[in-house]
Order: sequence, then structure tokens, then C-alpha cells
Amino acid sequence: MVYLALFLLGLCFGSLVNAFVWRLHETANTKSLKRKKELSILHGRSMCVHCRHTLAWYDLVPVLSWLSLGGKCRYCKKPIHFQYPLVELITAVLFVLSYMYRPHSYGIYGFILFALWLILLVGFMALIVYDIRWMLLPNSIVFPLTGVAVFHTLVLAIDKQDLDVVIGAVMGLMSVGGLFYVLFQYSKGKWIGGGDVKLGFLLGLLAGGLLEGLMVVFVASLLGTLFALPAIALKKQTISNRIPFGPFLITSLIIVYLFGSMIMSLFEAQYILV
Repeated sequence: MVYLALFLLGLCFGSLVNAFVWRLHETANTKSLKRKKELSILHGRSMCVHCRHTLAWYDLVPVLSWLSLGGKCRYCKKPIHFQYPLVELITAVLFVLSYMYRPHSYGIYGFILFALWLILLVGFMALIVYDIRWMLLPNSIVFPLTGVAVFHTLVLAIDKQDLDVVIGAVMGLMSVGGLFYVLFQYSKGKWIGGGDVKLGFLLGLLAGGLLEGLMVVFVASLLGTLFALPAIALKKQTISNRIPFGPFLITSLIIVYLFGSMIMSLFEAQYILV
């Protein structure tokens, strides 16, 4: 029952991510106060991104509405991008996996940490979609998530009653964000974007340690390489083209957050055997 509830909750929040990302981008590109009110995630009605027709509740059921409509708007018949059900499903799966492999204890603090992590996941999904579509990591998402990450660190330190948690978070912050800042300054923004630097500080904070932070960078670089090489081979991408690095960094952090201890244990066991 818990898995089913989390899966359904993830579907709903995935749908929210899709709506929020589109509305945020549209709001940033309009000066009309009336239009901004229509685009408000709190007050505006859900609408088709093509014809702007207000959607009914039966048009908004995650995944099922998209499937029943054949991936097209009920009103203007224009295609609805597969991003919408995909984001909903990925968010739902991440919610379930986060419960299955949560790295923290049970109890009140464990519940708070899990809730904070789910909030972070929703924000991370929004950043992934925004970066893929528009090659940007909005401060309006990154900065609030950084605040949540700081609170997460403090709750974890209280739960474990260990100041080393805070020290580890600072070390992780410097190992990712600090490294990216140096690369950004040295290359004058040619190797890495300013948004990635700010994201690096956020993700490093959540990594929780020097080694974990370096693991985030390593896994992200590996994922980026695995993506880029086939694209280059198929001539869909060139070395000079820009590839959004944010999605790889976030995916890497999720892997390290949920499975980092397991991965490090495997490396330690291999080292002992050698």
C-alpha cells in the first residue's frame, strides 16, 4: 500500500512539474500582468500549451489522459509531447525507489528527512526538464532547493547528533561547487555554465562528504560521456555543441544519495580482496 500511495503521489507531483516548468518559462517571457496571473501555478487554470483551452479534470489524469487521447489535445488535436507522461512516470518511480532505498533511519527525524528528499526530487525533476528544454537552471528553483538542502543537513545532524554531518556537507559542497567554480573562472564560462556552479553547490551539500561529492562529479561525467559518444557517432551531436550537464549531475546525485553507501562498500570490499 505504501508503494502504491507513493507511486500515485509521484504521478501527481510529476504532473505538477510539467505544469510548473512550462508556466515558469512562459511567465519569464511575458510582461503582461494579466498573462502572468493566468500562468500562476496557484491561481491559473490548467490549459493546453498550444490552443490555451482550459482543460477539464478528465484531461489531467497523469499518464492515463495522455494515453486515452492518443497523445493529442482533445480540443485542437495538436500533439502533446511525450515529456508529460515520461516525467510523471519517472517521478513516481523515484518516489518508490526513495522509500525502498532510503538511507536514513525510521522515526520522526527519518520521516522529516524523507519528506524533504521528496520535495528535493520534485525540484530536481523541474530543473532537469527546464535544462533539457531551454539550457537554463533557474535561480527561482535552485535557490529554494538550496534552502531545503540546508534544512535537510541540519535535521540529519540533529538525528545523528553528530557535528561531522555539517562538516561533511561543507566538504561535499566544496568538492562539487568549488571544483565547478574554479573551472568556470578558469575557462571564463566556456567549459561549464554559471547555473551548473550553483547547482554544484546544492548537490555537493546533499552528497554529504568529500568522497561522495567527487563520486557525484565522476558519475555525472561518466553518464555525460555515455550519452555524448553515441550521439557523436550517429552525427546527431558534435563535440562543439553544448549539452546540458544539469540532468547528468542531478541523476548522479540521486544515485549517490540512495546507493552511495552501497557503492562505497563494494569498492572497499574489492580493495580488501585485492
